This record gives sequence, C-alpha cells and structure tokens, in this order.
Amino acid sequence: MTAHPRVCWVIGEPVEHSLSPAIHNAAFAELGLDWTYFAVSVPDGQARSAVEAMRSLRLAGMSVTMPHKHAVAAAADVVSDRARRLGAVNCLSWEGTQVCGDSTDGAGFLDALRIDHGWDPLGRRAVVIGAGAAARSVIAALADAGADDVGVVNRSTTRAERAAALAGSAGRVVDPAAVDEADLVVNATPMGMGSDPTVAVEPEHLRRGQLVVDLVYDPLETPLLAAARERGATAVTGIGMLVHQAAHAFRIWTGEEPPVEAMSTAAVAALARPR
Repeated sequence: MTAHPRVCWVIGEPVEHSLSPAIHNAAFAELGLDWTYFAVSVPDGQARSAVEAMRSLRLAGMSVTMPHKHAVAAAADVVSDRARRLGAVNCLSWEGTQVCGDSTDGAGFLDALRIDHGWDPLGRRAVVIGAGAAARSVIAALADAGADDVGVVNRSTTRAERAAALAGSAGRVVDPAAVDEADLVVNATPMGMGSDPTVAVEPEHLRRGQLVVDLVYDPLETPLLAAARERGATAVTGIGMLVHQAAHAFRIWTGEEPPVEAMSTAAVAALARPR
C-alpha cells in the first residue's frame, strides 16, 4: 500500500461486526491493488452526510448496510433501475462526477445459488420469510430469474403484500404451511442470529429435496440450518450471498474480476475470530 491508496467505506449502525472489511481487503491484497476498506459507524439519520463525505473525500466506493439503505437511495445523484424498484441502495460508486447507487444483494443471492450450489430458480417454487430490505432483494431477484411462485411470510400482512408485489404475478402472501411445497426456503429475518434460539421455520415443514438458505451468517450453523439438515434438506449459510454481493461491488469499483475464493475464505476466518 502506498501513502495514497484508494479508500472505500462500509457505513451502518452498528457496523463494528461487519465482515466487509475482511472480505474486500482480502480481495485487494489478492490482486495486488492499492486499495483499502474501512467500517465507519454512521448514526441513523446521517446517511446524507456520509454521501457528502464520499464526495468531499473522493472515496472510491461505499457499501451501505442498515439502517441507511433507503436514505442513501434518496441522496445519490443516480440510482439504478433495480435499486429504484427496491427503494434501497447498498453500493455507491462514481460515474464521472456523479455518485451512483445500486443494489447488489439480489444478484449476489442468485450467484450464491447458481455458482456455489448449481441451483437455478427457473420454474421453481420459493418461500421467503421476512419483508425487509434483504427479503425484498431476494424476492425481486427470484422473480427476475424465472421462479414460478414466490411466497412471502411475514407478521405484517401489509408489508408482506408490498414485498410480494416485487415479484409481480409470481408473488403472493402465504402462511408458514406453504413451506411444505416449496423447493427453496429463505430466511431473510434476524431470527437465529447470535445466541437467539428461534427457528425461523417450524421443522415439520422442511423436507428432503428442499434448499434451505438462512441469510443469517453469525452463527454459521443457525437453528434453522440445523433443523433443515435433520430433516434431510440441503442447508446453505448466508456467507455465499454476503460474499457474492461484495464481489459485484468490487467489480463495479475496480473493473477487475473479484477473487471470490479469497473473499469467502476471509469471511469465514473473520467469523472464527473473537469479536
């Protein structure tokens, strides 16, 4: 690294737990790029100030996590069609003098399915648990990839309806029993995170032949994934989506092909370290 590396941030609150610095710095090192990446805590309500800091400091790129994804979408100069559709941005970059907002979560989720697990949503039935920003990205991506049916389970019917609408004619609000017939089950809620023992889906709804994805990645073995394995389903952690969405951002910022294997190794190693 020289005295003047190109600098990227991830902003959020809290953000100290973020694996993004480990993932991106490993990628920069693997390719010998003179770039560096930091986590910066930005209080709720201050997202616009963070975007102005990107302008004044000429940061090379910025990742955005909760609770700022919606506010940053309003503060960017230009927003991609998919980010506008979701009303959320998780990646800022430059296009000339303009700060551009995009959402790489959905593309990262699909890459995790297709590249890591050889699983294509085309013609499949999916159930997504949750209706927040991550769930919305997954719902829209599954519909765009040709899923026949995208069911949404959420405690708030209104939020579930809005999320399901992102899937167009394939989207619908369902109850948890719809998991019985699903090919793909996705937990896009915080249930099971950390020491939370909550299982996002009742185990009796899980079965052999299903792909069960938990977007929670800390711990890697969540109660849902443990239940899925016990029922004979294929269990998939959230690390894949995390790494692949970061890979899309890396490609946008640097123009280089991301070293996904090095990024994934760094993510798992960072999770294993005491924090």
